[in-house]
Parts: sequence; structure tokens; C-alpha cells
Amino acid sequence: MGFLHLFIVNKSGGLILHRPLGPAAPRIGTNEWLRIGSTFHSLHAIAAEASPVKLPGNKNQSGADDGIEQIEGGGIILKCLQTRTGIKFVITAEPGTPDLDTVLREIYVLYSDCALKDPFYELEMPIRCELFTNSVDNLIERVESGGVKAR
Repeated sequence: MGFLHLFIVNKSGGLILHRPLGPAAPRIGTNEWLRIGSTFHSLHAIAAEASPVKLPGNKNQSGADDGIEQIEGGGIILKCLQTRTGIKFVITAEPGTPDLDTVLREIYVLYSDCALKDPFYELEMPIRCELFTNSVDNLIERVESGGVKAR
């Protein structure tokens, strides 16, 4: 059990952050991450249109557009939280990793508190905020230690 990767995709499909979250995370080059981010964005949009069951108003519980929320495969879980503004927070983890929804919501709160309040951060651009990355690392450590749950 453990977290593997975090990636954040803007509303245009551009990758604005990618980082490994644990030692078991495979090492992937930057170009591959850019392709993964844009491919996920496209698949998310296609899934919203191709879904045989539509949510009321094509919106999920948080008010964001319908689309991929979770994918489970051989030895990996991919969980996505899309915000109302279209930013997608995606985390990959090993099966059995607890609190993925809570961790994604906490990362969104950290993004709002750390990155968006940084006067040098521009929307839709890559996140280069040390406070945000340190806060994400602290959150993952707290959750994995089991001593402290996400807020």
C-alpha cells in the first residue's frame, strides 16, 4: 500500500505539476508526463460524452463536469478530482491505499492555500511553489504513517 504519483492537469489539458509520492513510483521522463497529462485530459472529456448514464446536468457531487473519477487496474488505482474550474488533480496509488478521496481534497485545499495565494503564480502555468510541494509531502507522510489522517 502506498501512493505513487500526483499530477495536476489544467483545464486546457496542460500538465502543471507532476511528482512521485513514494519510493515505489516508477521513474518517468518529463515528455512522457506531458503526454500522460494531455491524454488523460482527452480521455476524461471522451468519457463524459460517451457515458451511457448521465448525471443530472452532467455534473458530479462537487459541481464539476462528469468524467473519469477512478480507474482500477493490475496493481494500480488512479483517482481523479476535477474542480469546478476544470483543474484535474490525479493521484495514483497501490491497491488498498486508504483515503484517496480525502487526500485529493486535501491537496486541492493546499493548492488553494499555497499556490493560488502565491503572488508570483500565474493560473494555468506550471506550479513552482516550494510551500505547496512541501505541504503535499507532509500530507502524504501523515497519511502513510497512519498516526494522523488528512484534515
